[in-house]
Amino acid sequence: IAASHRERGGALLFLMDPDTLEVRTWGLAPTPVSEPYGLCMGRRGDDVIVVVVGKDGDVRQIRIEVKDGAPVAAEEQSFAVGSQSEGCVIDDATGALYVGEELKGVWRYSIDPQAMGRRTLLEAAPGPRLTPDVEGITLLRDGGRAFLIVSSQGDNAFAVWDVTGDGAVYKGRFSVDASETAGVDAVTGTDGVAALGGAVGPYTEGLIVVQDDADTDGATRNVRRARQNFKLVDWRAVKTALEIEIPAP
Repeated sequence: IAASHRERGGALLFLMDPDTLEVRTWGLAPTPVSEPYGLCMGRRGDDVIVVVVGKDGDVRQIRIEVKDGAPVAAEEQSFAVGSQSEGCVIDDATGALYVGEELKGVWRYSIDPQAMGRRTLLEAAPGPRLTPDVEGITLLRDGGRAFLIVSSQGDNAFAVWDVTGDGAVYKGRFSVDASETAGVDAVTGTDGVAALGGAVGPYTEGLIVVQDDADTDGATRNVRRARQNFKLVDWRAVKTALEIEIPAP
């Protein structure tokens, strides 16, 4: 497990026992960026890769090695996105790295060190699909398909693409509305978003977790934000709303 650490300047690493779920601090992987802001992890073969996104859009990719039981960071590539950036996610299957440039859109890079920061623009912002700031980014796998979910913070929505293989097919947008029966307010101003396909407790096909910056009834972007929390969203509901059909294997 990893988290960006602004004060110490790097990726703080933890180890979790999969049987007991006990988590302990493992060590810090120093990563010289402007201010550690976004972070994502992935695998390339047996290598564990960590990408740290600086607030100014400077990105460092490191490989985690182990020496005397402690983590050691080996830098593999660095590049500049262009302006303030945060959200990122790695697709282990393709080696793609997606980074959100808050005022410009979503870029697709590669975790191959030979790529040297080459990129393509998956979606520009502002536009009909993304309203700045572009914030959290996550990946969900379902039935052999890979879906990229991106937070469109400016209009409290999420855009979805099928990014299986080398393609990127836009599937639609969704918002998380209030539920009077469940006593849950609408999601506004999301920064972080994470997802996992497959059975997750009662979520039989997948779960999306979104950060809600204002846990108040009738919250809007102009309401004083007293607190924030996280909302759980059933992937089945998103698929139904966007008419996403997963082909049978």
